[in-house]
Amino acid sequence: VYAAPKKDSPPKNSVKVDELSLYSVPEGQSKYVEEARSQLEESISQLRHYCEPYTTWCQETYSQTKPKMQSLVQWGLDSYDYLQNAPPGFFPRLGVIGFAGLIGLLLARGSKIKKLVYPPGFMGLAASLYYPQQAIVFAQVSGERLYDWGLRGYIVIEDLWKENFQKPGNVKNSPGTK
Repeated sequence: VYAAPKKDSPPKNSVKVDELSLYSVPEGQSKYVEEARSQLEESISQLRHYCEPYTTWCQETYSQTKPKMQSLVQWGLDSYDYLQNAPPGFFPRLGVIGFAGLIGLLLARGSKIKKLVYPPGFMGLAASLYYPQQAIVFAQVSGERLYDWGLRGYIVIEDLWKENFQKPGNVKNSPGTK
């Protein structure tokens, strides 16, 4: 070891890092030189640039879908817990409501519209017998939504009617004519 003091010389207080034989200071300036890309690296780079829009779309779709899926899974777990610890009388009520749906399906023979209307209608009627407060709230909200949809449909039909069937020359009481 070159940094060890000799027995005859007076001791020094500290030794610099440069003076230790273990560490050598490189002489001259070092320079980083990037190697040329190989054919494999070029192919992978082109593939990554080609796939980038698709991976971005997948990431965006995943980030939008993940919370919805988590809430769906949570809803399923909550439903399972509710059915495991159902209140007394829940399953007989559920049976009556389901039976009303089957009766609606039997009465709706022959017509596709009846098959769409009767089973949910009979099930809703049976459910409203057991849960009247929830049925009132559901009817109010559904009525408001149906009214909004009807109003939107009316506005769309009115706009189409004006665009296609009313021409500027055919309007009788237009301004400027008597």
